[in-house]
Amino acid sequence: MAYADQQMSSNRIIALILVALIHIVIGYTLVTGLAFEAAKKVVERVTTVDVDEPPPPEPEEEPPPPEPQPQDTAPPPPVAPPPPINVSTTPPPIRTQTNIPPRAPVSPIALPPAPAGPPPAPPPPPPPPSQARGVRPDNQARWTRQIIENYPSRAIREEAEGTVGLRVSVGPNGRVASCSVTSSSGSSILDDAACRDITRYARFEPALNDAGNPITGSWATRIVYQLN
Repeated sequence: MAYADQQMSSNRIIALILVALIHIVIGYTLVTGLAFEAAKKVVERVTTVDVDEPPPPEPEEEPPPPEPQPQDTAPPPPVAPPPPINVSTTPPPIRTQTNIPPRAPVSPIALPPAPAGPPPAPPPPPPPPSQARGVRPDNQARWTRQIIENYPSRAIREEAEGTVGLRVSVGPNGRVASCSVTSSSGSSILDDAACRDITRYARFEPALNDAGNPITGSWATRIVYQLN
């Protein structure tokens, strides 16, 4: 293609040069007074020169494209078109309800029973019955008779009589620890004799606490002095 273009350019230059020479000749002819017909013929002959351009070269044949090699890969699975999406342009109608229905009753939920804990401790055993008691006289009739028989001789001479009220304190051993006159007979001889003799002759079962142990207690009595 480059060679053909170069050859065509050379032919055009030659043609231009010839045309320029013709114009010079025509001018010269006109100036010199040559015959018009002769100049016309020359011009016609010169201007009718055909410039034969060489034919363009045949295009080169391009090699055929290589045949595609068969591919072992499986064709891609067909892709399903996405489902159409219906877009609603109008909003759904809004329904208002004036009468609100009552709320449904809530059913109670039964809770599972609590896990059984350890068995309760047994109640403490009841306390033993109390064994507490007061002082008790031991064979009171005997030692009371001894006190009366021991009537003071001075009181007999003075013919003194009366009743003496006594309160004694009895120790854990059952013996009188102390004596006091709570009511006098009117005779000091009889009052003193009553406390002295009851301390000497009287015997008692001592008082007991709740556990049954002997403790100190008190006891009261009255001794009657009377002459026959």
